[in-house]
Amino acid sequence: MKRNALQLAVIGALSMTSASVFAAFVTLPSAGSPVAAGFNYSGSPAGTTAYVQCNTTGDLGSTPTTPPSSSSDACAVFPANETTAPETGFTLVTAANRPITVNNTYTGGVNKTVGNIQEYVWRNTAKTECIYGMKAVMTASASADYLPASGTQYFEINDIARGGFSGRPVAVAYYVPSLTAEVLFRAGLTFTSVQHRTPPEFAELPLTTPAHSSPQPSIVGVDAFPLSTVPTAAQQSAAIDGNWVNFTTDVNIQDDDGSSKAHSSVLYVKTTCDSSAPVAVPEAIRVRQSFQETNGDGVSANRFIEVAIPGFVPPGGSVAPAHTNPF
Repeated sequence: MKRNALQLAVIGALSMTSASVFAAFVTLPSAGSPVAAGFNYSGSPAGTTAYVQCNTTGDLGSTPTTPPSSSSDACAVFPANETTAPETGFTLVTAANRPITVNNTYTGGVNKTVGNIQEYVWRNTAKTECIYGMKAVMTASASADYLPASGTQYFEINDIARGGFSGRPVAVAYYVPSLTAEVLFRAGLTFTSVQHRTPPEFAELPLTTPAHSSPQPSIVGVDAFPLSTVPTAAQQSAAIDGNWVNFTTDVNIQDDDGSSKAHSSVLYVKTTCDSSAPVAVPEAIRVRQSFQETNGDGVSANRFIEVAIPGFVPPGGSVAPAHTNPF
C-alpha cells in the first residue's frame, strides 16, 4: 500500500511539470545498436540488436516495476494526460478504440474479447511529423476468459508491434498515466517479439543473429513448460525490420507473479508524415502473448498468440507479413 501511494504521488507530481520534460523520444537506429560480449549474461556473445532498453526495473515482467520519475529516464515522457501530445508543437488529429478479440484453436474457435487498444495520432504544425500512440486496456469480465479450462484464464500482453514505417526515421517513447499501467521495458525496430523469462539466457537485448528464414517469425522463444528451459540462440534473436516497431511490456488482469497491471503505458512512435488524413490499415497492430510466465490461475500455459487488429499507419504504409493464427 505504501509503495502504491508513493507511485501515485510521483505520477501526480510529474503530470504537473512543465513541457520541458516532454523531450525524451529515443531514436531506433536503422542499422541497430552494438551489444557488448557478456551484456546479456555471462559468456553471451557480442553482436547487434534491433532493440533499445527503456525501463530496466522488473526483469521484463518477472517482478514488480518502478515507474519513471523524470525525463532523464530512458524513453519516458510526461504529458498532462494521455490525450495531450507527448511533445510540444503537436495537435491531436484523430483517435480510435479497437477491440482485442482472440479467436483460435486455444479459444475453441470462439471470439473472446480480452481488451481493447486506444489509438491516438498527433501531427505537428508544419504537417511533416506525426506521433502514433496506443494504449492497451485489458477486460476483467467473464467474456475475457479466453481458455475453456476450468477457472478463469486472462490473456497476457507481453509485446505490441505496429507496422507501416518502412523508409522513415523512427523514435519511441512511453507515458505511464496511472498506477494500473505497466512500463515499457524495451522497444525494437523489428517485427519479432522475443520471449523473456527469468533464466539468464533470456536476453535483455536480443541479437539479430542467428538469422531466421523469411517471413520473419512474429514470436520466438520456448512455447512450452518448464519455465526454466534454456532457449536456443535462435529463440532469442530478432532481425532488424524498418517497417515495424515492437514494444515489450507485461499487461494482465491477473499476473502469475502478483504484479498485475491491467493497462499498458501509452506507447508512442514519432516519424515523418504529411497533411493526409490518417488511414487505418488491417493488421497494422499485433498484440502478442509470449508465454513469459504461467497464466494468472497458476496452472495454465500462456501459449504464443498473436492478435491482429487495425491501426493507423503513415501515408502509404503497408504491414506485411500477414498475420497467421495462432501466431
